Amino acid sequence: MLVSQILRSKGDTVFTVAPVETIAAVAAMLHSRRVGALVVLAAERVVGIVSERDVVRAIAEGGAAALGQPVSGVMTKDVLFAQPGETVDSLLSRMTDRRIRHLPVCQKERLVGIVSIGDLVKSKISEVEAEADGLKAYIAAS
Repeated sequence: MLVSQILRSKGDTVFTVAPVETIAAVAAMLHSRRVGALVVLAAERVVGIVSERDVVRAIAEGGAAALGQPVSGVMTKDVLFAQPGETVDSLLSRMTDRRIRHLPVCQKERLVGIVSIGDLVKSKISEVEAEADGLKAYIAAS
């Protein structure tokens, strides 16, 4: 299965934030939108990604004062991207190796979606179940 197929089924909505937003505002957005990460955009360009882990790390290191700091100080700046034509298996491998849970999807430097490790695992499970059902049907017909 390809990333583009996952985006077609789950949608291409990506929640974004500006690098000047405070960590407190980001925490509120993560909670209200029920997501684990936000893509950080500056002038329509992806400049980072901020996750729940980043927020927790900032608070653990800086205490309550960290909540007033800009997200640009805690976001991951070295963002890995997925392409719509990539396979679930290749992304699962990359995400596992780098220990990340979210990948923005870009096409020609334009943000077109985001996939999480949960999206990929769900897709993989569906693929394996479909294959198993096909094998069961084949055996039953024999």
